[in-house]
Amino acid sequence: MATSRADVEKGGSTKMKQEPGKVPQPLYPQHEGEREWTPWLVPSILVANICVFVVAMYYNNCPAHNTKARDGQCVARFLHRFSFQPLRQNPLLGPSSATLEKMGALVWDKVVHGNQGWRLVTSMWMHAGLLHLLANMLSLLFIGLRLEQQFGYVRIGAIYLLSGLGGSVLSSLFIRNAISVGASGALFGLLGAMLSELLSNWTIYTNKVAAVTTLLFVIAVNLVLGILPHVNNFAHIGGFLTGFLLGFVLLMRPHFGWMERYSLPAGSPCTARKYLAYQWVLMAVALILAVAGFAIGLAMVFRGSNANDSCSWCHYLSCVPTAKWKCSN
Repeated sequence: MATSRADVEKGGSTKMKQEPGKVPQPLYPQHEGEREWTPWLVPSILVANICVFVVAMYYNNCPAHNTKARDGQCVARFLHRFSFQPLRQNPLLGPSSATLEKMGALVWDKVVHGNQGWRLVTSMWMHAGLLHLLANMLSLLFIGLRLEQQFGYVRIGAIYLLSGLGGSVLSSLFIRNAISVGASGALFGLLGAMLSELLSNWTIYTNKVAAVTTLLFVIAVNLVLGILPHVNNFAHIGGFLTGFLLGFVLLMRPHFGWMERYSLPAGSPCTARKYLAYQWVLMAVALILAVAGFAIGLAMVFRGSNANDSCSWCHYLSCVPTAKWKCSN
C-alpha cells in the first residue's frame, strides 16, 4: 500500500495499529490513488509517431514517383523529396496510398490472406498526412499527459496499445478495399478510458460538466476528420469501445468516503470499504466484455468475415464521397 511506503520513506514503522472504521494514526499525504507520475511515455509516443511520418515522407519521394500529371503537382515542392502528394490524391498533406501500404498500413487482404497480422499493430503508428498527424498528436498531449500523470505509464500504455489494436480489428471487419492508418483508434481509447474513469470514480469528482464537454469537443474534431480519405471512423469506434471497457478495469480509484479519511483527524469514524460495489460490478462486466470482444473480433478477422453483410450503410461512417474525392480510391 502507498501508506506503508510513505512510512518506510519517513523512517516509521510499517505496522500501524488501526481500529476498524476509524482513521488510523499517522497518515501521510502520499496515499492511495494520489501519486503523481512524471509523464514520459506519452511524449515518447508523440516522438515515435513524428519519426515514422518523416520516414514515410522520405520514402514517398513525391517528385520522383508522381507521374500522373492529371492529379496535379506535388504540394510544397520546396521540401523536395519530403513534399506531399497532390491534393487530389491525398487532401491531408501526406504520402501516397502505395507508400502507406508498403510501410505497414492496415490492408484486409494482406492481414487475412497474406499472414500479415502485424499490420493490426503497425498501422496505429502511421498517419495519412500532416493534418491527420497534428490533430492526433495535439489530442494525445491534451488527454494523454493528464492520464499518465494520474495513473502512470503502465496502465495508460496498456490502454493505448490495446485500444489501437481494437480499432484495427473493427476496421478489418468493415474495410476491405481501402487501407487504414492512424493513431486515432488508440487516441479514442484514451478518451473512452477517460469517460469510464469518470463514471467509475463518479463520487470523487466535482466539475463533471467540464470533463464531459472536453471529451465531446475532442471526439467531434476527430469525427470530422474521420469522413476524409485514408481515415476511418471504424478505428475510432473500435478504439473508443476498447478504451471505455479497459478504463473500468484499470482506472478504478477509491471512492470519496475512503479518500475523505485523509482530511479527518485520527480516530474519526470512516468507511472500511475502499471501493464501492458498483465499481467492482463495472470492472467485472467490462473485463468479460473486453476479453470476449477481442476473442470474437480476432476470430472473425482471420476467418475473413465481412461485417458489411450485416450493416449495409455502415461504410458511410468511414468515408463520405464528395466532388473532390471518391471513397473507393
